[in-house]
Amino acid sequence: METSVQTLEFQAETRQLLNLVIHSIYSNKDIFLRELISNASDALDKLRLESLTAAAPGADTSDLHIALEADTDARTLTVRDNGVGMSRDEVVELIGTIAKSGTASLLEKIKAAHDAEAAQSLIGQFGVGFYSAFMVADKVTLRTRRAGTDEGTLWESDGDGTYDISTVDGLPVGTSVTLHLKPADGEDGLADYLAEWKIRAIVKQYSDFIRWPIRMPVERGEENGVAVTEMQTLNSMKALWSRPRAEITEAEYHEFYQQISHDWTDPAETIHLRSEGTFAYDALLFIPSQAPFDLFSHQTKRGVQLYVKRVFIMDDCEALVPNYLRFVKGVVDAHDLSLNISREILQHDRHIRGVRKRLVKKVLGAIKDMQASDAERYATLWDQFGRVLKEGLVEDPDSTEALLEVISAASTHDAEKTITLREYVARMKDGQDAIYYLTGATRAVVENSPHMEAFTAKGYEVLILTDPVDEVWVDHVAEFDGHRFQSIAKGQVDLDHEDGDDKDDEQKAQREADFADLLPWLAATLSKQVKQARLSSRLTTSPACVVGDTGDITPMLEKMYRAMNQQIQPVRRILEINPGHRLITGLRDAHTKNPDDPALPELAELILGAALLAEGGDLPDPARFAKALTERLADTL
Repeated sequence: METSVQTLEFQAETRQLLNLVIHSIYSNKDIFLRELISNASDALDKLRLESLTAAAPGADTSDLHIALEADTDARTLTVRDNGVGMSRDEVVELIGTIAKSGTASLLEKIKAAHDAEAAQSLIGQFGVGFYSAFMVADKVTLRTRRAGTDEGTLWESDGDGTYDISTVDGLPVGTSVTLHLKPADGEDGLADYLAEWKIRAIVKQYSDFIRWPIRMPVERGEENGVAVTEMQTLNSMKALWSRPRAEITEAEYHEFYQQISHDWTDPAETIHLRSEGTFAYDALLFIPSQAPFDLFSHQTKRGVQLYVKRVFIMDDCEALVPNYLRFVKGVVDAHDLSLNISREILQHDRHIRGVRKRLVKKVLGAIKDMQASDAERYATLWDQFGRVLKEGLVEDPDSTEALLEVISAASTHDAEKTITLREYVARMKDGQDAIYYLTGATRAVVENSPHMEAFTAKGYEVLILTDPVDEVWVDHVAEFDGHRFQSIAKGQVDLDHEDGDDKDDEQKAQREADFADLLPWLAATLSKQVKQARLSSRLTTSPACVVGDTGDITPMLEKMYRAMNQQIQPVRRILEINPGHRLITGLRDAHTKNPDDPALPELAELILGAALLAEGGDLPDPARFAKALTERLADTL
């Protein structure tokens, strides 16, 4: 029996929102099926819960499921569930109107935004995935009956601003949504949603881990001229992350990792965690054993897969994983999450930040545990992902301490193995208050740099940093374990003070007096390239080296900035000369004897050029340097 049909208008704001959903909000029309299946899954969850209370006594929960029925002759697709259903009042409230405060003002902002992307970012308050059906359907028919009631409700609309509603008898408990599909149109993104392969593909992508079976009748030939069909379950329902870790084998973890990463090697580490409380979620993360080929490509997609209550939301959720952990693969399944209307863009609220912070902590903690328990496996991981992890020292100040605990670096202590900062600190000399390092293009360049001479002679360990990112992070990190980072190519170095030796003040004063005329002359002669000349305490065998002031950027970093077309002023550095080297004493004597000798400026340029080459730097004028050197050599023959 059916009562007379009432034709009602959508609430004004609902009508406007419906228009946005159909024409602007969703970028992928396939999402309509995800939304309807998600609504059906919620209805099944509610019936199961109410069956345990007085809300729905005697409810049949023996075979809760979702059914998809495609009728090619009628061009209809039906999504059916035997969940809690809705009463007539609930249908009017949930579908005919949007009973939320602030709706009108929000819609005004959407109108002012003028584009779909802005509209997506502004909408976020309404669970109106049901409306997405009108993207693919000319008409939508809903039949529903609330558990515990006898009357059913029939709702129907073509999305033009009105809907028909009536009360009917004889409906089963649950809800069915029948879509009268528009013709397939590839140019408009309308696929053939009656095709079995297409339905399977959408379910596999978005709803594979829904806890309830999603079934569809599939033809399996004919018998006596009659088509034979059988109900087939389309989804796996195997949400590995929702099971206790004790029940999962390593083989299952590895199989799932390969499924989501398309990497056929086993992961280096598996991280399975569950968070309960006001914001509950499950996470299953993997650290790969080898870096992907596009790890450093700007087009590399990053982030983990995001699910909400087992419903797939997005593939690369960047909001949950920082850029320096872009190699991490996995799944985060939130039990409740604030999403926009299309579930395609996260609202960056405190819950998201909280999840991200905990995931970072867990990943770095797993790497630290690996460092302590399996040095060989950690060394392999660092070889693959060390450069990326060090980016975090620039990007993520909140995790600096944790990152410093897990990073490794080459050092003068061992020619083969890298060392941790904790190991460096344990070997520091008595009285040493700084962690010494030197950056450069290669280990050989760093080891042979004149800046190393005094440190090698006195047995001080120096970190050898050769990754481009090293040039950046050392300027962002102040200290580790109370010890500041100190470049041996910057500022003043006084290792005698570190050793606790008292300098011979008279000898030092005498040297300053001996070179009192040469130093200002060198600074003036080389003023285009250096801003000061001074005596060095870091040289033992080389005649000179070039150092930067404490706050200066390094030549390599300057080169990197220029490669990125960033306009920066050339950095003039400091020329340090070795007062005990015979070339320097010879220059001093020649300058004292004849300060106007025209050959002396050229010799000063050769000394500076040799210092630049010794540290692996670039000459400002290689041809001029080569010519001057050739002529000097010829004069000695």
